[in-house]
Amino acid sequence: MKQQLTIFFLFVSFLSFAQTQNDWKKNAFTLTPELLLGLTMDANDGFPETKLQKQAVLNLGRYHTNNPQEWAQRLKAPKTGLSIGITDFGNLDSLGIAISAIPFIEFKAFGSDRWKILTGMGATYFTKKFDAETNPQNQAVTTDITWAYRMYLYYQFLSTKKIDWRAGLGYSHHSNGHTRLLNQGYNSFLVSLSADIKNPLNHSETELKVLPIYKKTVYDYYAVRAGLGQNVFALAFNDKKNVYTIAGEYGRVYNNTFKVGIGFYYRFYQHYYDYINGNESLVQAGREFDYFRSDPWYNSTNLGVSLHGEIFLNHVGIDLQLGYNFYKPAYKLEWRINEGWDNTPREIPEYWILGELDGSYKKKHRISSRLGLKYYLIGMEKAPKNNLYIGANLNANLGQADFTELSLGYVHRFNIRERK
Repeated sequence: MKQQLTIFFLFVSFLSFAQTQNDWKKNAFTLTPELLLGLTMDANDGFPETKLQKQAVLNLGRYHTNNPQEWAQRLKAPKTGLSIGITDFGNLDSLGIAISAIPFIEFKAFGSDRWKILTGMGATYFTKKFDAETNPQNQAVTTDITWAYRMYLYYQFLSTKKIDWRAGLGYSHHSNGHTRLLNQGYNSFLVSLSADIKNPLNHSETELKVLPIYKKTVYDYYAVRAGLGQNVFALAFNDKKNVYTIAGEYGRVYNNTFKVGIGFYYRFYQHYYDYINGNESLVQAGREFDYFRSDPWYNSTNLGVSLHGEIFLNHVGIDLQLGYNFYKPAYKLEWRINEGWDNTPREIPEYWILGELDGSYKKKHRISSRLGLKYYLIGMEKAPKNNLYIGANLNANLGQADFTELSLGYVHRFNIRERK
């Protein structure tokens, strides 16, 4: 699953970067080398000592100031592209090197050309990971490839004809999306110095055409999707199994750029089903969850409602969903196993201290989130009547990774109306 997601992210990045090839685009290309220094936060007790974290990043981007497409004008001419970086976390022996590829979008901040906010989500390959024998102290990642996320605020302190010099401050995160435990993840805070090189290929300046003026529009839509995810259950059940999703939603799209919808989702967790159907410790007769065995399938499902937002960049969608679980009974079982004593065994003794169903549990049990990218078969700039997309998403329980997912979806548009 992680390899497929990595290919998907690179595929989406390439297509979003190359989908418009008009002549005026050639001198909109920008190259931004970036150096970063900062701190790698401890991921677990006994985490290896670290020196200063060092990153080198090359941002391949394109300004959309003169992009005639509606989304570019509605979003006030952002910059999009791909960040390719290498990271030394400050301890090569235990933490190794990370190589990242992260699609990004950069907006103006505070209504000023000098301030910018960059956010991006992609994938990272690690040369070192947790190993019980050779690298037991590093519990940050246990897989070769993880999700990667970065968010930075930049200030342009010097501008010349060819280069804009910028200082930045931001946050980087890496985790495997709950596809293998341990999964504490890397969290880092860094400062940045970058040089935004304008038109590095020295393309001749092209005459700018008058940008179109778009009318305000709105239309309703409905969408359905099917998803295949993967996650692990606990250290004693550390093999990946599937999470199956069916979801639907209804909502509105404004100006072919902003989408807001409400919907529902149904999920089935294979790990929950196998644990219950296999008569494992906590569902055995006389134990806390023995009643789950009366209907293993139903007790392995998750039903919820969602609020969905999305920003269209023509073929690419930046996807965000916030949900409320009104039925997810087996999450209580998962919490009991994972939040008590460390290294809970498969056969759990009666005296074992299990996770308490506290306030943190109640929030994570109810609140779900979903973040990712989509690629639409037909560009949303055309407001197609019918469309298909493929998506890659990280699903979470109030910020704590739940499962990693690939999905296929269908969208139907109703009549477009003008707004005043």
